[in-house]
Amino acid sequence: MTLATAPEPLAATTLTLHEQIGFELGWDYAHHRLVPPAPFGQEPSPLSQGLAAGQAAFGTRTLPASRHVRKWLQLRLHAWLRGRSVELEQVTPNYLRQIDVSHCPITRVPLSAATLESSDASVDRVRNDAGYAGGNLAVMSTRANLAKAACGFRDALAVVERLERDGATAHEGLGRAEWARVAVLTSFVTPLPHAEAAALPMLVLPPNRLRLFNPVQALQALISRQLLAPGWALRITRLEAMLPGKAAKLGLRLFFQALLPRVLEAAGRGADPLALRWAVEDAWRHELVRRRWSAFAATLRPDQCEAVVQRAARRGLATLRVQALPLPVATEGWNLASRGYVPHAVLMKRRVQGLSHPA
Repeated sequence: MTLATAPEPLAATTLTLHEQIGFELGWDYAHHRLVPPAPFGQEPSPLSQGLAAGQAAFGTRTLPASRHVRKWLQLRLHAWLRGRSVELEQVTPNYLRQIDVSHCPITRVPLSAATLESSDASVDRVRNDAGYAGGNLAVMSTRANLAKAACGFRDALAVVERLERDGATAHEGLGRAEWARVAVLTSFVTPLPHAEAAALPMLVLPPNRLRLFNPVQALQALISRQLLAPGWALRITRLEAMLPGKAAKLGLRLFFQALLPRVLEAAGRGADPLALRWAVEDAWRHELVRRRWSAFAATLRPDQCEAVVQRAARRGLATLRVQALPLPVATEGWNLASRGYVPHAVLMKRRVQGLSHPA
């Protein structure tokens, strides 16, 4: 918490949580010696009040404004204008740096920055009925974000089915393959019956820091990502040894024998990381891969999937850091009760002799 003294005392009054958030946002703009885009920083509002208070408090003693700091402030401004909640314990400039990507996971186009084009990078709330919170964010192109809009898993799946049924090639600017990736992406943060989650192909690998609600998909991601790092043959052998029962062990072996040649055929040996990632995702389009995965997943219960993922993570077999969280902890700060909007609340400001940055 940063403390600063203002020249005038603050009169006692009431304010809403939305107003407090606006004041904090203006304060943080000033802390990085930035101003919100016109007219938001000039019009009378809690935002402009916080900006003025911060400018008076910090002067030139400010923090550097990196690209991710600017993105963090922009995200918070857009959320504030729409009444959307932002959880600030985890959603920081460093968090945005960690989830940053070079290409859109939906359209696969290279991402641009601040060009006002459809290829510009955009931070999306994967689950639309939740706020901007840790585990619910992914970076994609503006085109993909606008097309996805408020679509959840069921909505995106319905689009895919309708396009296939009607023989159409696109909807809202996205093609069938792209909508299929939207459906899989949104499925990760949607609690699903085990059998339904097990039947979904991993047409897009989970973005960094996204939370996976379905244990079978966590196992699916763990296995799929093995091919993205050297030493996969030994790791797969060790994973197989962790599985309960001969049926599961055989199922994994048969599945991987279907997945591997299709990845190597598409990417070749020595492929760059992005090409290899896309090759793994595209391998899931093959019927044999999907059929063998379904057969393997049917040998495991959700708790067994979760146990294997945790055990593999402890033994260093995961290519990314894996952390198991109970559902209430995983959705902390998501504001599901208010569908991702700032809860209506009235706070009380007490008269103080100086002005401090709101906690």
